[in-house]
Amino acid sequence: MSADQDHPLAAILYSEGAACDLLLAGVADRLACDGLRLAGAVQVNDRYDALCACDMTLRDLTSGKAIRISQRLGRYARGCRLDPAALEEAVGLAEQGLAGGADVVILNKFGKAEAAGHGFRPMIATAVEAGVPVLVGISEVNRPSWEAFAGGEGNVLEPTEQAILAWLERLALPRRRTA
Repeated sequence: MSADQDHPLAAILYSEGAACDLLLAGVADRLACDGLRLAGAVQVNDRYDALCACDMTLRDLTSGKAIRISQRLGRYARGCRLDPAALEEAVGLAEQGLAGGADVVILNKFGKAEAAGHGFRPMIATAVEAGVPVLVGISEVNRPSWEAFAGGEGNVLEPTEQAILAWLERLALPRRRTA
């Protein structure tokens, strides 16, 4: 995607979700320390059984509230473990953060729910329309859906803190350093 480097929509393409989760959480922490007002959610995973997948928990970037968005379906479950009600709770909190005057929105992923038009997708559109920068993680599987949503706009950034901060710097975000 050859996009405008100053567009307020950007994605980090990842092949391994846990590394992207750590990157986005680290960037969120740094921006918060710089005094920027954040909305959105980053993912924190906890293993509860070596033979099962991890619990997926989102940390709301405005309130700090942790919401488990996965369901424990058992070791041999093959279906989606996402808890739709918990995801909607996380979306609601993130939307409140955006409405409260966020400088940046960071979301752990543009995933299956967003590809289907649900989850954080409406919030992403609202933020971009308002000129609020939005950074999301995307997997190769969901990249076509993200590109269709972005309509040829947006950026795919290198998965580094430096690339993300350089993109935000080009957008000339206000610096609100805390004392």
